[in-house]
Amino acid sequence: MQSIGSTDRARELEVFVAAIQSGSFSAAGRRLGLSPSAVSRTIYRIEARLGVRLILRTTRVLTLTAEGQTYLGAARRILADLDDTERQIADQGAPRGRLRVSAALSHGRLCIVPLLGQFAQLYPHILVDISLTDAIADVAGGQADVAIRFGILPDSPLTARRIGETGRTIVASPDYLARHGTPRVPEDLHDHNCLNFNFRRAEPIWPFRKDGRDYALTVNGSIEANNGETLAQLAIAGVGITRVGNFSVADDLAAGRLVPVLDAFNPGDVEQIHAVFVGGTNMPARVRVFVDYIASRLR
Repeated sequence: MQSIGSTDRARELEVFVAAIQSGSFSAAGRRLGLSPSAVSRTIYRIEARLGVRLILRTTRVLTLTAEGQTYLGAARRILADLDDTERQIADQGAPRGRLRVSAALSHGRLCIVPLLGQFAQLYPHILVDISLTDAIADVAGGQADVAIRFGILPDSPLTARRIGETGRTIVASPDYLARHGTPRVPEDLHDHNCLNFNFRRAEPIWPFRKDGRDYALTVNGSIEANNGETLAQLAIAGVGITRVGNFSVADDLAAGRLVPVLDAFNPGDVEQIHAVFVGGTNMPARVRVFVDYIASRLR
């Protein structure tokens, strides 16, 4: 039996599938840029090599034999695998395609979005589709390619890479403290308007460390919000005192719009930040380079 190259074999499969999908040799030829006789010769060559009839030809229709049905299924799988492999290799060489990123409102706006301009310059073939929301995107379900998550992660088949961490600081505006007084010990907060998060997992309890002992204090206030940036904005406006992630108030503390409160009692608790994604050998290069990029910048 005469051997043929892998390129010729792939071309034969392509011609065979096109003939069946198009319904005729002439239509397949027009689709592939071949003459009808070239398509016919290719089909005949496959049948001769296999020693079976794959297609029953009439003047109007092409009908697959049982062997032809089996061959068609295998041909489609092989061509699909070949396309996937080529896309993966091309993706590794020059990462491309749409990258869907989900990030929390405050952290996304303050920490992730400022990094996107340089990323776009480095990887011009990647379209970053970012959504800023405090809702949890279902990465495994296909709602996002990469999600930025805070705190303890639940067990899941997803891959998580630590990209940073943040502490928390109690802050207030100088104006608020001038009007209402500065708390000297944590228990003084009972006399202040304490602005808190409204997440289900968030309770109006702030942790402290006094005389080497950690304890929690229940606080109350007139406003709750779903992101630290909003709470910081309210604190700047003199509405009350709040406890938020350091990244939310770093610029405001540096500018003097906010000042730390009860810093001597800060327990130093930190919340880890992870990028969560579907890992494995088939992970697109656009996901890998994005996670590498933000991890290097945020740390």
